[in-house]
This record gives sequence, structure tokens and C-alpha cells, in this order.
Amino acid sequence: MKTLQTLAIALLFIGFTSCDNDDDMNSTVALEIDTISNLYAPQTGGQGQPIGGEFTKFDFATGLETTSDTDWDIAFRGTTIAINGGTETGTADEPARTGDAAATIVTGTFNSIQSVDGFTFNQDSSTSFAIPTGSDNGWYNYNFMTNIVSPIPGQVIVIRTRDGRYAKIEILSYYENQDTTAEGRYYTFNYVYNPNQGETSF
Repeated sequence: MKTLQTLAIALLFIGFTSCDNDDDMNSTVALEIDTISNLYAPQTGGQGQPIGGEFTKFDFATGLETTSDTDWDIAFRGTTIAINGGTETGTADEPARTGDAAATIVTGTFNSIQSVDGFTFNQDSSTSFAIPTGSDNGWYNYNFMTNIVSPIPGQVIVIRTRDGRYAKIEILSYYENQDTTAEGRYYTFNYVYNPNQGETSF
């Protein structure tokens, strides 16, 4: 009798373990939603002089700035944004592209962009950055009268990360503490990152 009870308990335990494994296999990780404040992206030169300096790299998987040569998705220097996919553009001091990241700029509110389905993504190339540079060409406008860089309202950057996940970012400010009278080249942005392989929704 005792042997039968022991066997029943063992079978019950195995049954519960199997169900638990099934749940783990079907589970998804929640979206990561955050705001990054004052990500410093300095450059050298400018105002008619050659521009240089290292890009400030960001990794969506950790939600942190990184100095890694490989584990980064997007990188900032001045108003220029590079992605970890494609090839070098020939710009001084830019990072090597080691991943398969790509990007597109979508018009709409940040919350209205719910999926990447139907989007066409581009990578950095020898002729241009995937996220266009220059005033009114990509994510920002430069006012020559006030010398202020302002994010263009309704421009959402959508990223396919280096390893095939998806993120979207909304740049809020180019100035320290979001104060246009303060020093520039400090990015503040909202982002949503979907860490689930194969998932395309936000």
C-alpha cells in the first residue's frame, strides 16, 4: 500500500512539473517602457571644422548606455544617429557595424505606433545613415535664428535591433534637463522595447 501511495505522489509531482514547463515555453516577457534622460552625445569640431569624436552607444536589451563594440543597437553623436546594421558611412570615428539593426521614421503619435507590420527598414550605408541627418530631413529641425535643435513632432523612430527585436523611440529633447537654454547634445527620449523574438507589436 505504501509503495502505491509513493508511486501516486511521484506521478502527481511529475504531472505538475510538466505543466510548469509548458507554461514557461508559452510565456512572453513584458514590454520594456522607459525614459532615458540626458544621454550625453558630444562631438568635436563643427562650425565649419571637421566633425569627430566617439558615438554614445545604447543597448535596448539592457536599457543602458554601453561601450561594447558589439552589444549596441543605436548610437548618438551631436544630431547624428547611427544604428548597428549595414556598413560604415565614412564619417570620422563612427563605430563598426556588427549587428543586423535597421531603422525607419514613422509619422504618428508615439502611442499610435502599435506594430512594425508593413514598415520598410533601412540600414546605414556608405552613402547615408538610415536615420537621415540634417535639419528637417530626419528627427529634428534646426532654427538658424535661435540656434535651437527641436525634435519634429510626430516623428517616431522605429528600430529593428541588432538581434531582430523591435523598439520605438520618441526624442523629447536635445538639451540638458530638457532646457533649451542649457547645453546641447543631451538626449532625452521615451522608448518601448519588445524583448520577445518574432514579436512585432508594441
